[in-house]
Amino acid sequence: MKSLIFLMILSIVLSSPVLAQEEKIKLKEGPGKKLVEANCTICHSLDYILINSPFLDKKGWEASVNKMIQVMGAPINKDDVPQIIEYLTTYYGKKESSQ
Repeated sequence: MKSLIFLMILSIVLSSPVLAQEEKIKLKEGPGKKLVEANCTICHSLDYILINSPFLDKKGWEASVNKMIQVMGAPINKDDVPQIIEYLTTYYGKKESSQ
């Protein structure tokens, strides 16, 4: 019993620095932000948006959102989809190269 308590305390102590280093992702302000936060965080953290932003243009975000709905079963209202895609494209879309 004492070893179980010791292991529990040890795991809490060792995980504390990891938890302390996590920062809450704050999305850019703009129309559609609340929809993105409400719908995307049902299944995953918002860091997925930041990770994918260098790679996804409007078509990429459309494909990603539609995959979340059709393949992963995300319960996103179809009327909200255009606003979500527009927000993601505007604030986290792949930047066009100037060549």
